Amino acid sequence: MAAPRISLNSQSNRPIHPEVRHPVFGAESTSSLQLAPRPQRPVRIAVVGNHLPRQCGIATFTTDLCNAIAAEYGASQLSVVAVNDGHSSYSYPERVRFEISEGDLASYRGSADYLNASNVDLVCLQHEYGIFGGKSGNHIMELLKHLKMPVVTTLHTVLREPNLDQRVVMHKIAARSERLIVMSQYSSRVLQEVFRVPAEKIDLIPHGIPDLPFEQPDIYKEALSCQGKNVLLTFGLLSPNKGFESVI
Repeated sequence: MAAPRISLNSQSNRPIHPEVRHPVFGAESTSSLQLAPRPQRPVRIAVVGNHLPRQCGIATFTTDLCNAIAAEYGASQLSVVAVNDGHSSYSYPERVRFEISEGDLASYRGSADYLNASNVDLVCLQHEYGIFGGKSGNHIMELLKHLKMPVVTTLHTVLREPNLDQRVVMHKIAARSERLIVMSQYSSRVLQEVFRVPAEKIDLIPHGIPDLPFEQPDIYKEALSCQGKNVLLTFGLLSPNKGFESVI
């Protein structure tokens, strides 16, 4: 799934749009028009999360996000810290500069040391409880607590009824992050009501999708031998914990 362009915006809980420069009238003169200076953008960005060719939704999202950042701002100052599951290894593209082993706590600290030594301006964390090691993914805090630069976290799962470990992890991530990015108004409300995150710290960026042409569904139904049938669609990857078998 395609990810939208990243943008930091002080207006919380509203979809973020491309930056607009507004006219500012100087106090000394009303006849001259000045443009407000653009806020300084981070030059070196590091994204922490799964990355293709690992097969999972977070990996697809992170890869699309990195492609969008590289297309907009250039790829030379973009890097990725990729999380590997178990003892797996992947043939990553050049942008992946460091790899974390999901269950190896030392590799989280090592990634923090690497990012600090690389003079990264901003870390963009892709958070999902299940991709990090420890109780409810608490190994990620070993990375975050040692970073010396700002962190912006995209939350892919916001639970209304978290268990104690999940609640603690979310509180710590929220406290360490400069901004929290969610993809729905519902997630924003849960952050505020359940985790007591201030609305001013939350940005809503709706989840993107690939830009594909609209086609008549009958073409694809015929190819799948589903002519004349109602077809249920879902997004993401299949896994045992999503309840597809219950729906079927």
